[in-house]
Amino acid sequence: MEKIKILLAEDDPDLGSILAQYLEIQGFMVTLARDGEEAWEMFRKSAYNICILDVMMPKMDGFEVAEKISRQSPDTPFIFLTAKSLKEDRIRGLKIGADDYICKPFEVDELVLRVNNILKRSGVQDENDFKIGQSSFNFQELLLTTPEEANKLTLKEGMLLKYFLQHENKLVKREEILTEVWGENDYFLGRSMDVFVSRLRKFLACEETVSIETVRGTGFIFRFRA
Repeated sequence: MEKIKILLAEDDPDLGSILAQYLEIQGFMVTLARDGEEAWEMFRKSAYNICILDVMMPKMDGFEVAEKISRQSPDTPFIFLTAKSLKEDRIRGLKIGADDYICKPFEVDELVLRVNNILKRSGVQDENDFKIGQSSFNFQELLLTTPEEANKLTLKEGMLLKYFLQHENKLVKREEILTEVWGENDYFLGRSMDVFVSRLRKFLACEETVSIETVRGTGFIFRFRA
C-alpha cells in the first residue's frame, strides 16, 4: 500500500528534522520545507495527504501557505504549529480551515495521534487494521480486541505491536526495534522495551496460535500459526 504523504513546513532546522524523522518512523513519507515559499512550491509540484505548517516562517507565513493550499486543493487537511497561543491567531487559523492547531512545545506522540485522527476523518486509509487469530488490532484507535476483552494500548505499545505484525514470523533484532519504534538504540530504552513486550504477551495470552518468542541476545519473533 502506498504510504501517506505529509508536507511538513518548519523553519527551525532541529525541530523540523526531529519531527520528520519521527513521522517517518511511524511509516509516513515526509517532505520537509524550511520556509513558506519552499512549502508552497513543493505543494504545487506534488500531492500530499496532509500538511503540517509552522505559523511563523520566513518569506511566507503558515497562514498564507494554508490559504494558497486551500484554494488549490480544498480537501487537503492541514495542522498549524505555533509558539503563539493568542486567541486571534487560533481564530484566523480556524477561519482558513485548519483541521487542528497545536501550540509549542508539544509531545511528538500527540502530533502523530492528531495526524492519524485527521486522516481517519478525511477517509484516508493506512495499514492500520490487523487480524490476529480471533483478535483484531486498530492502530489508529490503539485498540486491541481479543475474545476476552478490549484493551486501549499506549502509543508505544501500539507502535511495537504494529511493528511486530508488519514483520510476522521473522526475526527482528533488538536494535532494529529500538531504532524504528523508540527512535534510538539505547540500553535503558531496551529495558523499557522488554517491559512492553511482556505486556503485549499478556494481552495476547488467550491467542493459542500467537506467541512473541525471545531469541536470546538477538531479538524477537512474532510467531503466528494460522
